[in-house]
Amino acid sequence: MKKLAGSLVVLSAVALASWSSARHAAPPIQPPRPVPKPPLSPAVAAGATAASAAAKAEPASTDDIPFVSPHAAAVTTPSAPTAWGGERKGTEPTLSDRVVRYEIAATVNPTQHTVTGQEKLTWRNRSDRTVRSIYLHLYLNAFQGPGSTFYTERRNLGLSFRQDIAQKKGQWGHIELTRVMQGGVAVPVSFVHPDEGPSTDQTVVRLDLPTPVVPGGTTTVDIDFLDQLPRVVARAGWFGSFHMVAQWFPKIGVLELAGERGATAPRWNVHEFHLHSEFYADWGEYDVRITVPRGFQVAAAGQEASPPVLTGEQVTYHFAQGDIHDFSFMTVDNYEPPLQAVYRGPGSPEVTVKVFYPAEYRTSAERALPATLEAIRYFSEKLGPYPYRTSTCIVPPYNATEAGGMEYQTLFTSIGLPTVEPDTLYATAVDLVTVHEFGHGYFYGLLASNEFEEPFLDEGLNDFFDLRLLSQSGRTMPISTPRLKLLGINPHVDPWEYERVATTRDSHPADPLGQNAWDRLSSQSYGQVYARTATMMHDLEAQLGTPAIERAFKLYYQRWHFRHPSAADLREALAEGTGARERVEQVFREQVLGTSAVDDRIESLVSEEELPLPGSIYQDGKWTELTEEAVKEQIKAKRAEWKRTHPGSDDDKRAPSPFPYRTTVTVRRDGVAVPQTLLVRFADGSTETAAWNTDERWRRFVFVKPVRAESAELDPGHRIFLDSNKLNDGRNRESDGRASRRYASDAAAVIEALSALVWSIL
Repeated sequence: MKKLAGSLVVLSAVALASWSSARHAAPPIQPPRPVPKPPLSPAVAAGATAASAAAKAEPASTDDIPFVSPHAAAVTTPSAPTAWGGERKGTEPTLSDRVVRYEIAATVNPTQHTVTGQEKLTWRNRSDRTVRSIYLHLYLNAFQGPGSTFYTERRNLGLSFRQDIAQKKGQWGHIELTRVMQGGVAVPVSFVHPDEGPSTDQTVVRLDLPTPVVPGGTTTVDIDFLDQLPRVVARAGWFGSFHMVAQWFPKIGVLELAGERGATAPRWNVHEFHLHSEFYADWGEYDVRITVPRGFQVAAAGQEASPPVLTGEQVTYHFAQGDIHDFSFMTVDNYEPPLQAVYRGPGSPEVTVKVFYPAEYRTSAERALPATLEAIRYFSEKLGPYPYRTSTCIVPPYNATEAGGMEYQTLFTSIGLPTVEPDTLYATAVDLVTVHEFGHGYFYGLLASNEFEEPFLDEGLNDFFDLRLLSQSGRTMPISTPRLKLLGINPHVDPWEYERVATTRDSHPADPLGQNAWDRLSSQSYGQVYARTATMMHDLEAQLGTPAIERAFKLYYQRWHFRHPSAADLREALAEGTGARERVEQVFREQVLGTSAVDDRIESLVSEEELPLPGSIYQDGKWTELTEEAVKEQIKAKRAEWKRTHPGSDDDKRAPSPFPYRTTVTVRRDGVAVPQTLLVRFADGSTETAAWNTDERWRRFVFVKPVRAESAELDPGHRIFLDSNKLNDGRNRESDGRASRRYASDAAAVIEALSALVWSIL
């Protein structure tokens, strides 16, 4: 979750915003390019006892294993059945096909805001190639200064990230490799730029191994490193004694094989840290020891493997977890004891749920705990049982908002608000952020999609399920603050209506949903990954039915959990699970790979009596002319007879007429075709419906009935929320301002609530 922007988080908890085309074929693979690099650190640059620095031009890799394209985006070719070790059946010795093992000893200095680490990285070469170089992410270097890809994109492309906090003196962050060894031999190290970012970026590093890794073989690399944590920015960092330690250790990239996410041969997937990108990593196991001063709490991914060990004024905590692909932790000395509960559900182990929080946000923590339990239940039922024994939620303290609303495996951060009164905007915010961040544990976690290249597979699908949870439980979203509620102002909005508003802010999107996280027109375009994906899936569910969609998503999870699915793999699961391949493929062409707008409208509604008209007719063997005067007399006589036989009909507008009414409804299509229904309501309360499922840009529908039409409406079931303008979906025969007044009232309520929220938080 990237778009928590100050006070807007409250209404943006699920939509996450109130964020060059996706490639229709796999983009070309680019080889690593040599670039002159600065030294890694003084210790490494010394060379004799550590890895050699890259002060000179980077030598070309001898592997001939290229990088994935710097513009890789949505994959269109389904992965092979054997990808990532094949579908996990539950009978294997481990939940995932583990590729890497991390053993890390980390010591936190909360005064200097540093983490000193010793890492033993053991990696398995799954390919049929001998690997002579491996690549590591050094994510913290995104925050070392203006030369990183992260800050360059913010500065040069006009992009924004959450609150866009500016780092001041002493608040920057970085990671240094102080020693890199393989089997006791120093490993040469150099920075590389897989995405052709600025030469000053240092978020990806290459290790040229003294001993190559043969096909199917393993190697162990010993790495000493030093983190200088930044003041909380973009998920990680410190504020006071609070330290959110995330993306903090040297982390190996993913060597993808042929048949995996569109690859046709082995390739390294190891992108630079972009402003809007998140993460992608191999499955593995973590054994982590964290040493902190006595009196500091530690919340971390996984389970405590052994009791804390006190040594003088230092305490060492030991955590271990298999079958995850990330590890993070938090340490602080002024939090309350965590709130705790236990989840028990079919297919899951007993899950210990904890919420760590500061005293000022106790009411937020008290909502986050049941929200987490509800999320575990819902995602377990709708996708598959939660497989881990822990789920830990952290509520960041005041002034550390940038650490809030972020997901890691078995651990996530929510938000803290000053007061969390039930049935208010604040309560909604805490609930939805908590559910959303836990939900990432499925789409980013257990399904482990590539958040760099296909962010909609995580953010968008997660958003969809968050809103389904809310909607299926029969809840609406209160958008009033406590003060407004005291004044009797407490409007509620339908969750999908709110999401639709966030979607149609960009009714003609600049980028496909399947575009990667960085090749985008704007941050607003990136925001569509959330709302537009969820709305697209809402519409697909409305068209195909809830049982079909739930069947398809269970198939997707069954087939791809503990692996790494692509957009094409999702498409195939939806097509097979729903049995509606043609419709699913159309949606993917138009929305995931395309930028198609949706906007159908009622162009006109005309309903008039069909009266006799003057003219000549051939009757009884001769031509007879019916004059205008004769027509008038005929009409007059028939109306009089009708009135005599239908007393009171003149005063009842619902009553039939002596002459039939011809109603003509003209519809227009300003975007791509979607399955539409036209509903026409008549004066006597009767209705007529007609399907409009063709690619026509316009169409006329004609109805002849004894009564006049009163209104015509497209999408009467409110199933098409991608439609950019719902106000023109309907038309009354006579002007009716109720719709515009209703939407204006709703908008005013939202604006008023947001304004109150801004001032109460600032």
